[in-house]
Amino acid sequence: QVQFVESGGGLVQPGGSLRLSCAPSGPIPAGYAMGWYRQATGKQRELVARISRGGRIEYDDSVKYRFTISRDVAKNTFWMQINRLKPDDTDIYFCNHHEGIFLWGQGTQVTVSS
Repeated sequence: QVQFVESGGGLVQPGGSLRLSCAPSGPIPAGYAMGWYRQATGKQRELVARISRGGRIEYDDSVKYRFTISRDVAKNTFWMQINRLKPDDTDIYFCNHHEGIFLWGQGTQVTVSS
């Protein structure tokens, strides 16, 4: 099965920005939409952004206008720019198929704190 390595997280002050990257272990089948998820301690993993192979994008209301998901189909990579970060954005961030059909990676930790 395809596996993922997420990177780009870290400690950032409120209002700061990070660029999260996703590296699949193999090619993603044509036509699959992908997504970024996040999970806070003690809570369910939730989808926050998705992007189709053709570039159609949808965001959860909690991140709309602050986060930007992008995809390079030719390079088999995708990422998410996360801006104007708030303490509530402190989560582990994961990438996967937009319905979570692949195995989950370890995620990348984003911590927003002064």
